[in-house]
Amino acid sequence: MKTWSAEDLTRIGEAAEIRIAPEGRDGAARRPTTIWVVRNGDDLYVRSANGPEGHWYRTAETSHRGRIEVAGLVRDVTFVNTTEPFVNDEIDAAYLKKYGSTPWAEPMTQPGPRGTTLRLEPA
Repeated sequence: MKTWSAEDLTRIGEAAEIRIAPEGRDGAARRPTTIWVVRNGDDLYVRSANGPEGHWYRTAETSHRGRIEVAGLVRDVTFVNTTEPFVNDEIDAAYLKKYGSTPWAEPMTQPGPRGTTLRLEPA
């Protein structure tokens, strides 16, 4: 497993939004979607606001590969499913801490989005 550089962790983790483009079955990147990202320790996580029906999420679940763009960075990534309850609790807290001033933060901690938690790993 590759790890993020300290600079990438900081730039990505502090960004308000990232653009994510999962690869389709044909290996081509799909159209980028703007989403939120949170950092937990040395890991980066994303969730689908639309739960498992989110288009970008369904594509990411199929290929487990994609690309992110944020703060002047472009990085190829691997999407890793995260199902551990304690990790999801920590990610809930990270979403509320980072985005709690918006009306969309709490919905990101509900079962639909929570069930789509993916860890981003550098490819």
